[in-house]
Amino acid sequence: MIYLTICNFKLKMGIKLIADSGSTKTEWCLLNGKSKKTFYTQGLSPYFLSEEQIEYIINEELKFKFKKTEPDEIFFYGTGCSNAENVKLVKKAIQKVFKNAKINVDHDLMGAAKALCGQEKGIACILGTGSNSCYYNGKKIVNNSPGLGYVLGDEGSGAYLGRKVIQYFLYKTFDEDLMDRFNAKYKTSSDEILASVYKKPLPNRYLAAFTGFLVENRGHYMIENIIEDSLNDFFFNHIFKYRESWKMPINFTGSVAYGFKDVLKEMCTGYELQLGKVIKKPMDGLVKFHQ
Repeated sequence: MIYLTICNFKLKMGIKLIADSGSTKTEWCLLNGKSKKTFYTQGLSPYFLSEEQIEYIINEELKFKFKKTEPDEIFFYGTGCSNAENVKLVKKAIQKVFKNAKINVDHDLMGAAKALCGQEKGIACILGTGSNSCYYNGKKIVNNSPGLGYVLGDEGSGAYLGRKVIQYFLYKTFDEDLMDRFNAKYKTSSDEILASVYKKPLPNRYLAAFTGFLVENRGHYMIENIIEDSLNDFFFNHIFKYRESWKMPINFTGSVAYGFKDVLKEMCTGYELQLGKVIKKPMDGLVKFHQ
């Protein structure tokens, strides 16, 4: 009887597929008992991709890797999935590929909050290609500073930092040394940059790619100013808007947060805030949460 109960419990758990989708890439983790497999596809933002495009990407970049394994339940946390229409679009696209699975679609901010805070209270922040933040009470997002996207907002994000790098280059604000380094690395022109930003698809990804220039030139005062100013804009426009920020730990996830965690630490110390976790990606936390 005990053996049958354990078997039934395992069967109920089923095979889970967890997705953490940003604007640039999506990380997928297939959980089958204690077995864990990780896959990657491009980002699946409903702001930039149609239902048909999302379905196509999942089919072409993901499903064939599963062979005969099919998930019973899918937990998809994605950028742009904060409103009902986008959630419906993404859910329909996934359901067309995995017809027999139960599909759960939520905002990537909820995924970050679960990964960073688990069932504890805290401020959860995303600093990746885009940026976002919230106060999470251990169960749900209670307050969310509005994310306005890369055109009007996304302070502290890769797109925001990259935009400043391009501005410094195009306005010739960089000193001669940095101008030479930029030209040597990118071999581009103002016409090519403007066309990529205003005429080509996925300009936020294009902008975010220039954060690499900041990473490679740390220590130069202009580079440090760009990083500090951009992250300070995020603190001022978002973290300071939560009264809980002075009572709860401030947690971060995303490539920008992880890459410049030394600056985040200095800012939290300077503003007398408690720095919590700083992780590169939320998947490990999401796996733990759903297991």
